[in-house]
Amino acid sequence: MLKENLKSVEDNVENACGRAGRNRNDVTLIAVSKTKPVEMLQEIYDAGVRDFGENKVQEIIEKYDVLPKDIKWHMIGHLQRNKVKYIIDKVCLIHSVDSLRLAEEISRQAVKHELTMSILIEVNIAEEESKFGIYKEEAIQLVEQIAALPNLKICGLMTIAPYVEDPEENRLYFRNIRQLAVDIVAKNIDNVSMDILSMGMTGDYMVAIEEGATMVRVGTGIFGARNYS
Repeated sequence: MLKENLKSVEDNVENACGRAGRNRNDVTLIAVSKTKPVEMLQEIYDAGVRDFGENKVQEIIEKYDVLPKDIKWHMIGHLQRNKVKYIIDKVCLIHSVDSLRLAEEISRQAVKHELTMSILIEVNIAEEESKFGIYKEEAIQLVEQIAALPNLKICGLMTIAPYVEDPEENRLYFRNIRQLAVDIVAKNIDNVSMDILSMGMTGDYMVAIEEGATMVRVGTGIFGARNYS
């Protein structure tokens, strides 16, 4: 069943790219595997997926040790500063940087481990009180501050759009994120690129692709509903 789900998601990604006149290779599908057992991840890995997203540091550590080493792990959940040291050498990209203090800790650990960490700035584009991320108005200033830190590379923006029944309702939010990325590029800040727009989840990833997403984070669409028990 997982492979059928994956095929269906892949077809949707392909079709959305087609509608937007984009190349399928320009969009990375991240399989969001939080709460899922390693057997399920292995099955999706065997079907060709190499990018996996996790919300919790503990899950990354446990799965990293037992799954193939060519997996690219994405930290997509809220990251506490005291947990950075556990994943700094395990993840390829941290999507959820929303404060200077968090960026400073990532920078500190990256220097210590002699690596450069790629990060995205998380923007709460709909200004929902229940969500992490900075508001759009604060984004450029935060990018400028973080860009000065050593061993970090700002690669783009991430957002979690509102949960909606009709994905069309989120189109404007995705468009606004893309415009924000354009505005940041225009500032010509050293050590900053806006190559990655991580936006769109199971309910709205096709609309996100049509509006310029380069990474979509699909969990339920691939693995089925989550089990939190």
